[in-house]
Parts: sequence; C-alpha cells; structure tokens
Amino acid sequence: MSDQKQLIERYVASFARLDELSADELLDSVAWELSVGDRDAYGFKSWQPAKVSTPASCLEKIYRKLPDPFPPLFESLVLSYRWAEVDLRSYRLLANPLGPDLSGLLEEISHDVGLWEALLPAGYIAFGKGPDIDYDPVCFDTRSRTREGDCRIVKIDHEEILCNYRVKVVGELAPSFEDLMLQTIRLSESS
Repeated sequence: MSDQKQLIERYVASFARLDELSADELLDSVAWELSVGDRDAYGFKSWQPAKVSTPASCLEKIYRKLPDPFPPLFESLVLSYRWAEVDLRSYRLLANPLGPDLSGLLEEISHDVGLWEALLPAGYIAFGKGPDIDYDPVCFDTRSRTREGDCRIVKIDHEEILCNYRVKVVGELAPSFEDLMLQTIRLSESS
C-alpha cells in the first residue's frame, strides 16, 4: 500500500474515534444512506464511511465550477471514500455523499450561495466548517498552492461575508491538507 493510501486509510479511521457517527433518518439523509446495523433505543443508527472507487474523470464537473483543483490528497480521498458530515473536533468535514459521481460533494461545498460566491473569487474553496455548531467555512487557500499542489487550510469568518461582504481569514488550521490529516490522526490516537 502506498504512503498516500495508508495516510487516507488512517485519516478515515479517525472519523469513528472523533465523532459518534450517528445517523438520524429525518435529519441527515447522507448519514442514513451510510448507516449500518439496527436502530438504537432512540431510533438512530451508526454510519460508516464507504470505500468507493470513483473515476478521476468525475472531478471534471466540479473543476468547471472551481478556480483551482483540490489538493492531490483530497482528490484521492474523495475518489476513494464517501462519508457524511463528520466532526473532527477542530473542524467538520463536509459530506461526500454516495452516488455514481461527485455531484453530491459539489452540492455540499456550494450549498450556501452567499459564501460560495464570496469565497471562490477570493481563491478559497470550502470543504469543511468549524467544529460543532461553528458555521465558519474551512477552506483550501488556493493562492498558497505548493509545487506539489497542496494548499494552506484556513478558517473564514462567515459573518464578515454575510454582513460586511468581505472575506476575512480568522485562522490557519494547517499549512497543508496533508498536515491537517496528520493533526487529525494524532488527535484521534490520543483520544
């Protein structure tokens, strides 16, 4: 197994250590589609990420809407797995829903039109949100792309966009997506 595939496997394994992976049929259709086992006493089920092989050509539809491609590790992740939104404690990773292509992922990242229309021209691609109920988008900063194609990971103040029409970075989560994955893995292993 390549180092990249092994890193992705470890990252996806961290989901279950950091989040309850709870599926509610009425509140989260993506999680429900990925649910396994029986309902608990409250009607919930658990969900699991699904290993899925998606052709790289499915990225083309998304890339027609974005200013730049995803970092290579994120590309590999979305082509290899489907998952519901997952809270990884320092950020939430937006869902990559089941389906024959990646149209569900495009829907997830473009869902909030106000944020979408402000972030893209500024060079930011949202792929997550803040942890718990924090609505601030977590983004790839495509203006900081390295030779290897990775990007700095930043958090943007959503209220600055929606109230003041300006994009304001409130913090850097990691210098690259690879570093964010490694931080997440370390956090899951220490929990």
